[in-house]
Parts: sequence; structure tokens; C-alpha cells
Amino acid sequence: MNYLSVENLTKHYGEKLLFGNVNFGINKGQKVALIAKNGTGKTTLLNILTNHDFADNGKVTLRGDIRIGYLTQSIDEDSNLSIFDFIFNTDNDIVNSIRQYETALKDIKVSDNDANKKALEIAIENMETFKAWDFETRTKEMLHRFAIEDVFVNMSELSGGQRKKVALVKLLLSEADFLILDEPTNHLDIEMIEWLETYLTTANTTLLMVSHDRFFLDKVCNEIFELEQHGIVHYRGKYDYYLEKKQERILAQNAEKERAKNIYRKELEWIRSTPQARSTKAKARIENFEKIKQKAFAEVEQVAQQFAVKTERIGHKILEIEHLSFDYDNKTIVNDFSYIFKRGERCGIVGKNGSGKTTILKLITNNLKPNTGKISIGETVKIGYFSQDGLSLKNEGKRIIDIVKEHAEMVRMSDGNLISASSFLNHFGFGFDLQYNFFENLSGGQKRKLHLLMVLLKNPNFLILDEPTNDFDIETLTLLEDFLLDFQGCMLIVSHDRYFINKLVDHIFVLGGNGQIKDYYGNYSDYKQIENQLNKNTEKQKKEEKPIYQKVKNTNSNKRTYKEEKEFQALSEEIATLEEEKNTIVLQLNSGNVASDMLRIFSERYAQIDTILEEKTMRWFELSEKNG
Repeated sequence: MNYLSVENLTKHYGEKLLFGNVNFGINKGQKVALIAKNGTGKTTLLNILTNHDFADNGKVTLRGDIRIGYLTQSIDEDSNLSIFDFIFNTDNDIVNSIRQYETALKDIKVSDNDANKKALEIAIENMETFKAWDFETRTKEMLHRFAIEDVFVNMSELSGGQRKKVALVKLLLSEADFLILDEPTNHLDIEMIEWLETYLTTANTTLLMVSHDRFFLDKVCNEIFELEQHGIVHYRGKYDYYLEKKQERILAQNAEKERAKNIYRKELEWIRSTPQARSTKAKARIENFEKIKQKAFAEVEQVAQQFAVKTERIGHKILEIEHLSFDYDNKTIVNDFSYIFKRGERCGIVGKNGSGKTTILKLITNNLKPNTGKISIGETVKIGYFSQDGLSLKNEGKRIIDIVKEHAEMVRMSDGNLISASSFLNHFGFGFDLQYNFFENLSGGQKRKLHLLMVLLKNPNFLILDEPTNDFDIETLTLLEDFLLDFQGCMLIVSHDRYFINKLVDHIFVLGGNGQIKDYYGNYSDYKQIENQLNKNTEKQKKEEKPIYQKVKNTNSNKRTYKEEKEFQALSEEIATLEEEKNTIVLQLNSGNVASDMLRIFSERYAQIDTILEEKTMRWFELSEKNG
């Protein structure tokens, strides 16, 4: 079943062509990742698909009988609606059935005529059909997953990241048939991302998603659309498959381009030496020459070359942390932490949002003072610190190339050769034209990238990076990873990008709260494997572990006690009684002979019984697993 069909879609941004004559479709059940360089039109394409923007030419067809949910990259909602009201301010079957039910209850109080009775009956049926009785509970549970606890705070009081989390919860609760998500993992910590990953993987929904989180898209999506050279290239596989096939395609295109160049040189000699012939054969050859020329000078992506700067020599003493403790706002961030960094170490820091990852980096870089303990840095250590604060506003009014040249005209590479600062910028996506743009004209992502390059240009031998992957496209991330893999100094990285962490670090510092920091040797996946195994062992031990006195007194440790047996029998009777009462209410509501005040009482009791039954049934199952 086709959900989306795109035909010959073309869009310009000013004089720049974003994409031209693009064609693709998405069927029910497909989970597709859309990837591309920054500035090539990913968000614009999603906006056109969802009718938030328009195309210059082409046609977008969305199936009319499906529910579509769209998560934009930034949420501008700044109304005085509370979080709870914002989530309920939507048009989907669940919320509509709740509204219908509340309206029917209100109307029946005014008049218990047959029409109002019938309306309430239908409302109750819809509440049951769409499982709307526990919608409020599910809303609070999901908000809790994303660390949103106070549902009565106004949306206008939230940060941009918090607004996006609330918008994401609203979207997931809508249970849309087709989800279109623009960078859904932005502002989420790893635990939140992993929960969302599991949710989207198991959800019976169709998905089109823009994300730079390669671990996430590899887990969730099984197809990739790459927006490249103004068109769409389709890869039927996960991210690793995409990397392999893209490499093959680039090599094949380069080989084809070289063949076309050789033919072009020969044909060019013929064109120059031969008078303008009028024969059909000569005209065909001239027309073919133009096609060869296009192939020979076509823009083809190049395979990335090794690119590493020279690192300053580092001595034996690098960085020593001794009994470090730090409290903030009556909360312990670090408690008696000690560590000695060794030459060439690559460490990652992970933890929930608010656990103190950035605080630790600020303590190490002397931007914060510890309560107790000390940090000693070796004399030869030259720290390069990429913070989330970004570059100073004093750079406004300056061109990019001038900002860079204030720090370095030339950059020494690992092989000893010198390259210009301009060539260094060009390698990381700041083309020669862009280098003469003014700082204030850059996008947020471009400013972050420039900030990072300024850190790298200073030839540090100890890199401290705080969320370096935010707002970067996948191509930039790949270039950065390759660069850092060749970096010869020490690294300390805070990141929620598991792919990035896995590729670069030797071991992980895990912030578990209450100031405790655990050290796991290996990358993030190694740490998760160990943690999962430990959790399984703990659960197994809890099930198997029985007190010694029970083994002596009771020959059957899985037998219900006298008290539990009485409870089990009582539950069986209570559940049967509640089920009978529930059926009686349904018969009464369907009879059409119930007074208005009783109709309201019955409907409220029906919802109450549902909740009680769920609790008692769960307890009954728990006791039934024991022998009577």
C-alpha cells in the first residue's frame, strides 16, 4: 500500500538548485532514513512533503485515509498552554474520543433526552475502541521518559530542547500511521535515544526520518535515501550496507569519469580538426561529443584522503585528578574522583542529561573550581577545549578566512608539510567561496563546525570535546572521525552519539548520579554489553535467591503461604464480580432506558472498574505462578 508518492519534484533556494526532478515513493511499513550534507535541502524536502513549504515543480501525493505526524527540527511553540494542554490540543482519534466523552457527560447533565443518551453510549464505545481511558497515565509516563516531570508548566517557559521533547511525546501518543521526523534525537541523552530506538523499531508505523545519529538510524531504518547532486539515490539496506555501496558507486563514477575524459580528448581533436560536416553521421558524433563532455566534467564525490595535523610532543605527566569533589545547588556532581591520564588515552564520558558531564570538563579546564581535591596538568600539555558555548560574538563583522588567519596562516601536517588555513577549511566543507562569507551569516551548525576547526588548528595534544557531533551532517562527522583517529594525543569526549564514541574511545566514564563515576574499559557497546549481562545476572540471582530459613521451614519455596492462598481465592471472586458488574453496565448503557444522572454514574463506574480489574488481574497472575 503506497503512503507517499513524489514525482519530478524541483526546488530552488534563490538561484541555488536544492533538488531537481526527484522521484520516489514510500509504502506502508517502510522505515526510511533521509541523509545528505547540511544545506542541501533535507528539511526543505520534508516541509514540502508535509505542506509546510511549496515546490517549484512536481507533485506530492499522500494517501488520504492515513494519519501523518510531523516532528520539525525546531519547535517555535511559545504559547501559554501548559504541557498537558499542548499535548491534548491535537486532532487524533484518542484525544477526539476523550473530548467526545467529556462533552457527552456535560450534555447529559443538562438533559437526559434520547439523543444525549445515545451520544454518551457512542462516546463510551469510542473510549473503549481507542483505549483512551488511560491516556493521561500514558502521557505522564512518556513525558517522564524524557525527563519532563511538571505537566502544568507553560510551553513558553521551556527551553528549545524541552519543547522538542514535548512535541515528540505528543507525536508518539498520536499513534500516527506515517511518522516524518526531522532530527528526533537532538537534545536527548543516550538512555532516551535507546528508549526511542526500541519504540520506533517495534512500532507498527511507517517512517521517514532525517538524522545524523548513525547508530540510531541503523537500528531503526532498513532503507536509506541520500539526497546527492540534486537527486535521490536509494539504498535498500542499513547504514553499513549504504557505506559499502556508496563507496563502490563513487569508485565506479570516478572510473567512468576517467574513461569519459580519455574519449573526450580524442573527440575534441576530431572536433577541432574536422570542418563542420553536414552529414547525419557527423551531426550524431557532434551531439555525442556534448554528452561525453558532460560525463567528463561531471561533479563526482571523491574518496576521503588521510588528513592529520602534527601534534605537539607530550611528556610523561599529562593530567592527574586527585580526590575531586564538586557540589552544585545541593546536588553532588562529583564525589571523591581520582584518575591519572596516560599517553594516547581516548576516554568518553556518558550519562543522563544533568548528570554533570559538562561540569567535569569545566573543572578540568579550570572554568570551575572544585570543592575539594585538585587537578594537575603536565607542563607539555596543550589543551584544546571545544565547549558548547561556541565562538565569541566579537567575531561578528569578520570574514571566516580572516578569523582563522588571526590564529594560523599555515597548518603543519603530520607528515611535516605545511598547508594553508584556507585548504584546511576547505577539507572540512568550508569551500573557498564560503570562506569569504561573514561570521554572522553562518548557520548554527556552520558556526559550531568553525569553532571546532579553530580548536584543531591550534595543534593541541589533549583534546577535550563537549558534544562535538551536534548539528553536523554525516559527511562532516565521517571527516572528523577520520581526523581524530589519526590524532596522536589524548582525548576526552562527551557525546550522545554512540557511533562516534564507539569509533574513537578506549574506555568510558559513566556518570551514574550522586557523584559516582564508573570506569569501563572498552567502547560504549562493550560497556552496554557488560551492563546488560550484569542486569541479567542480578535478576536471575533475585529469582533464585531464597532465605536459608525458608529452605528449612518450607520444602516448596514456590508455594503460596496461607495468607497468599486466601488472597488468591478472594481475588478470583472479586475479578468475577467486577467482570459481571462491567457487563451489566454495558447492557444498561445499551438499553436506552437509563436516566441522565445514572448514565453519567454508570460511565464513570465503567472507567473505574477497568482500572481496578487491571490491578487485581496482575496480582492474580503473580500469585497464580505459585503452587497452591
